[in-house]
Amino acid sequence: MNKCVGTTEAASLLGISSRRLRQLLEKGRVRGAYKTGKFWIIPLFNYLPQITKGSRGPKGKWRTSRPPALAKINVNRNHIGSNIKKSPKDRKPVISVKRSGNNLYGNEVEILGPCKIVYNPDHPLDCGARLWIETFSDIHFIGGSFPASR
Repeated sequence: MNKCVGTTEAASLLGISSRRLRQLLEKGRVRGAYKTGKFWIIPLFNYLPQITKGSRGPKGKWRTSRPPALAKINVNRNHIGSNIKKSPKDRKPVISVKRSGNNLYGNEVEILGPCKIVYNPDHPLDCGARLWIETFSDIHFIGGSFPASR
């Protein structure tokens, strides 16, 4: 079954503005998209909406492949335990996002797209996590993020 998204997320996946995506939707150039009330429902094919070619103008500049790297998000239970007795300014961030060899920490994460939760006790991540969230979508730390050295 294909997953569906709205206009804002689909535009982000394609690397174009929401307004340009709505223009393409009105012209019927987004494969499988339909309108429910005032909202567009856009199916994803191989993690991206499909745009049909237009008959005029320059070639589109949207992405033709999915976002480059899988992100793995996990919660550090040791930091949660050690933060109980610390003052708010001394607490360590507890959420870790690993993507393309980079590791960022924060306390609140927003995932902008489809994701899945994985529990694999037989093959944990390098950090020892047995439960994590995987996504190819954009991830935003709310309130800032911290480098892994913290």
